[in-house]
Amino acid sequence: MGAAFGAQLRARGVTVLWCPDGRSIATRRRAEQAGLEPADFSGLLDRADVVLSLCPPAAAEELAAQVAAHGFAGRTYVEANAISPGRMGRIAALLPRAETIDAAVVGSPPVGGKSPTLYLSGEHRRTGEVERLFAGTDIRTHDLGTDVGAASALKLSYSSYQKASRVLAALAYGAAQAHGVGDELLTIAAKRTGSYLTETSYIPKTAARAWRWGPELADAAALLTDVGLPDELMLAAASTLDRWDGARDATLTVEEALELLRGDPDRS
Repeated sequence: MGAAFGAQLRARGVTVLWCPDGRSIATRRRAEQAGLEPADFSGLLDRADVVLSLCPPAAAEELAAQVAAHGFAGRTYVEANAISPGRMGRIAALLPRAETIDAAVVGSPPVGGKSPTLYLSGEHRRTGEVERLFAGTDIRTHDLGTDVGAASALKLSYSSYQKASRVLAALAYGAAQAHGVGDELLTIAAKRTGSYLTETSYIPKTAARAWRWGPELADAAALLTDVGLPDELMLAAASTLDRWDGARDATLTVEEALELLRGDPDRS
């Protein structure tokens, strides 16, 4: 993702620096192909007006701490990793003299005509600077306002569904295939083209049916165990449905259903 973003900026004539220290041969090759200019870490920070952090999420705070230790006052730090709003807040606190922008990338790397969206939240003058930086590229930008943490929350809300559903799909297919009905499962699934994520009106219906769905998923966990597949995700889903145990056949609003899911003490 980082090399692809850099290539988009290079196509506009922007100088893009990267630090090759400790990077793999494959990473070095991608950077060279993208036209990125190598620099040692200290030299990169001395020259950069904007730092775009795109790295494994586990390394996000460590990287920000290294930038802070060098000094990055008065410039813009774009934290674009898939991290929680809490971690985003800690990173912003590490860089009090820089302007930290909370950012999130949704979509595939901008290659082959693909156009991911870079969501931004933070001080408008600085988010506008980032928007202008990517103007005319295949990277679309979208300003979410001044609340640092909004972009991170949006990214993780989306990816929690997107990535967990991919894992769930693998488990479902694995179980069906083990019993010789994999093709039939795909035939059933092909009849549906929409995404459950857009169907918020179904949340209260899920709550009302949780008393039936929970035991069903517990049995699904047993099915997975029987064919040598992990059952933790299914058991976790069954445990989540337990939160709606008191909503049996109830008529709820979306917010009432979510309050029960949160375990709101004011509701029984």
